[in-house]
Amino acid sequence: MDKSLDTAFKHEKWSSGTAFLLATIGAAVGLGNLWRFPFMAGQNGGGAFVLIYIGFVVFLSVPIIAAELAIGRRGQGSPISTMRKLSSEAGASASWHAIGWLSIAVPLIGLSFYSVVAGWSIDYIVQAAVNAFSQFSGADSERAFNEMLSSPLRLLFFHTLFLTTAVFIVARGIGNGIELIAKFMMPGLFVILIGLAINSVINADISRGLEFLFSPDISKITPKVVFLAMGQAFFSVAIGVGVMITYGAYVPKQISLPKAALTIALADTAVALLAGIVIFPLVFSHGLDPAGGPGLIFVTLPVAFGNMPGGHIVGLLFFILLFFAAFSSVIGMLEPVVSWLEEHKAFSRPKMAILAGSCGWVLGIAALLSFNVWSDLKLLSFVPLLEGKGIFELLDFLVSNLMLPFNALLIAVFAGWIMSKKAILDELGLQNKVLIGYLRFILRYVAPVVIGLIFYTSLT
Repeated sequence: MDKSLDTAFKHEKWSSGTAFLLATIGAAVGLGNLWRFPFMAGQNGGGAFVLIYIGFVVFLSVPIIAAELAIGRRGQGSPISTMRKLSSEAGASASWHAIGWLSIAVPLIGLSFYSVVAGWSIDYIVQAAVNAFSQFSGADSERAFNEMLSSPLRLLFFHTLFLTTAVFIVARGIGNGIELIAKFMMPGLFVILIGLAINSVINADISRGLEFLFSPDISKITPKVVFLAMGQAFFSVAIGVGVMITYGAYVPKQISLPKAALTIALADTAVALLAGIVIFPLVFSHGLDPAGGPGLIFVTLPVAFGNMPGGHIVGLLFFILLFFAAFSSVIGMLEPVVSWLEEHKAFSRPKMAILAGSCGWVLGIAALLSFNVWSDLKLLSFVPLLEGKGIFELLDFLVSNLMLPFNALLIAVFAGWIMSKKAILDELGLQNKVLIGYLRFILRYVAPVVIGLIFYTSLT
């Protein structure tokens, strides 16, 4: 492979700071906010979990996001070419190229099973549109969900539809594709989310929902809750995925990366909290279980939608919201892979987008078959840690619990110890000595320890 192509290829830039922020917020905001955060909070003490989650997003995630963006802007290329350039600049070992390779592998594998779940959102948009949830009982909702999972052709159709649409957008490039969809979807997402939150204030048990979310019971703070909240904070803002390095490469010099990192983290957290305000009052007002686990969105909430005034419209808007969040994230997952393929293959961007999407699509087929035809297939059951995991669960565990935190750990160490202080500050443009000291302290000492603990606990 010709390494000279790394620097010869010129990537498209964001047209404005607003376009960059909308696209990056869109990449961060996803199923982690609207699906994973509510059921994690519901299962782990509500307000206690939320309090710790917010603390880690604001004080720990922001410096790492800023570092990822700085790495990307300094490298000006795909994650792999960026890490080649910066490792050479720092006189560091070529082993640091692993960050680049992980930043391609994580999103590629991640989008495969992520697209399957995202396909469920389209399925449920259709169901909500025909008022299929009307008068749903818990048993009705669970049966409907299981019927969906048991149909490989139904899952394949929506997985294909979702991923094909994402490939089409990425194939159009930054300005004519990713920016355009972000400028439409992100404002739309916030409008729908705020509207649904207002509905919960008016028509649901808002006082109990707010108490659950924002009145922490200190006695429920355990080491497990702390570690789960830390892991959710990193998962939610897309640390270690590779999208921040990739999107950072397209950022003009005049944009402040620290301000951008703070904006991204705050917007992402706002979406998660608003999702909680939407969901938990509905759950409590209908006597449902807030600790409903992964089925909270697709099993528990349809019961609420089917038994409330205007539930037909509320349910439809909610699953459109879920689709918007998932779609913008998958675009962010495709882009690191496409940016690398563009640099190294003599084909057009559309062909590279199709190639990347096809790889995720094929792997996604294996993931969706694990819910039905291959439900008894447990490939790595001989490994104690992976015993009993189907293909979908295996891919999820591999990315979320192993590759993502490990890549985040490497990024923090590289930015804190390997890159020169001058190199990273040139990109961040910080002048305040207190902020500089804080950033360096987090990247050098706090982040590696915290991420290391998350990594360790996920393996025990």
